[in-house]
Order: sequence, then C-alpha cells, then structure tokens
Amino acid sequence: MGLQIDERACVLSGVCASLAPERFTLDEDRAVVVQPDVAEDAPDAGAVADAVACCPTAAITVVGLPTAAPRRTA
Repeated sequence: MGLQIDERACVLSGVCASLAPERFTLDEDRAVVVQPDVAEDAPDAGAVADAVACCPTAAITVVGLPTAAPRRTA
C-alpha cells in the first residue's frame, strides 16, 4: 500500500510527522511523504495508521489497500 497527501487539504499541523517521522516530514509549505510504500507488516505500520487516523483534515490517503473477497452465501 502507499501513502499520498492532499496538499490542498493539508494544514501543516505536523501530526503525521510527529507520529510517523520515518514516513512524513514537513517542508516550509507542505507535508511530504518520505517513504510512501508501507507493507502491512512493517514495524511502523501502527504509527502510519495513527497518523492517517489523526490527521485533522483527513489529508492522508492510503492507496492500494487489499480488498476483502466477497462472501459467498450458499
């Protein structure tokens, strides 16, 4: 899966960079994804999930999440 930041929505709160500093940093005028690719079993996957959930403007998107297989009913 990968990470993207909507630069129009980002207000530079710094929550992402404080929760997952290996993945996010703040530039003078935008947040930057330093390491966009995240494996589900990565050591910092929990911190990345927290950063996504805690972003005050929901500017961080996780792309490429696996989807659940449809349930079959008999």
